[in-house]
Amino acid sequence: MEPIVQWFVEPFAHAFMQRALAEVVLMGVVTGAIGTYVVLRGLSFIGDALSHAIFPGVVIAFLLGRSVFVGALAFGLLTSAAIVALAATRRVKEDSAIGVLFAGSFALGVVLISTTRNYSRDLAAFLFGNVLGVTVGDIALSAAVGAMVLLLLVVFQRELALVAFDREAAQAMGVPVFWVNLLLLALISLTIVVSLTAVGNILVAAMLVTPPAAARLLTDRLPVMLCSSAAIGVISGVAGLVISYHANVAAGGTIVLVATGVFGMAWLLAPGHGLVARLRAGSGGAAVGVPSSGFSPSPRSRSSAAWSPDPPSAHPPPR
Repeated sequence: MEPIVQWFVEPFAHAFMQRALAEVVLMGVVTGAIGTYVVLRGLSFIGDALSHAIFPGVVIAFLLGRSVFVGALAFGLLTSAAIVALAATRRVKEDSAIGVLFAGSFALGVVLISTTRNYSRDLAAFLFGNVLGVTVGDIALSAAVGAMVLLLLVVFQRELALVAFDREAAQAMGVPVFWVNLLLLALISLTIVVSLTAVGNILVAAMLVTPPAAARLLTDRLPVMLCSSAAIGVISGVAGLVISYHANVAAGGTIVLVATGVFGMAWLLAPGHGLVARLRAGSGGAAVGVPSSGFSPSPRSRSSAAWSPDPPSAHPPPR
């Protein structure tokens, strides 16, 4: 047992690994929490799209010698507002708006980056992450932004869940769907920017989707899914960091691979919804667990945030 403990503890004797640990814990919690709503709404593409849409903001900040964080955040919020505005017309579907703005923003970044030749080293960290190089200032900024994202998730949990599970019912109940959608995309943008230092632009979408997708297999309650997703994000970050240290491989990619492995285990072994449980249920002729298509109602009022996310035809809106 002692060699195993030593294997985990040894990397964190170094100051740079301690800073990296703080960063991946923050990243895991925030991406896991906000990713829950990304998965429930079927917006897995949005993480990849927004992570590329902020590219021109990063390039402009780099060319002007300004904070990459500020440039990325500005373009992320701008793109989020544009997506919601286009989708609100109902003539342009949300996925179409995302695709158009994603491609246009990324193309703008490519054009801008082609104007300089001294970008490869600095922007490589943006694309692939450099969690081992984070500073105390990076951690403080990530903590501040992450705390704001989590606070807003708690404050607007009911509205976010209403829109995620039944948009039409939410509108009928007087929920401002436009502003809730804008809030969700803005929080996703903030989360992406927080995660850039740890896993980079290319891999951040995976951390928004993989932990909550694994948590979705493990539970049928929204609050439990939120906590489980955040826990999986943290565990993946810490384990990936330790493995990358001993194997001398890229930390960002290793973190995502660990999260993918956790998802694979959940897909196979999750009670009720895992492959093994489904095969046993089929062979035994009895259902195991609750149906995987919906969340179980919370003991609280039916107006709370935890009811089935199935289409309105399968589950009427709460009274």
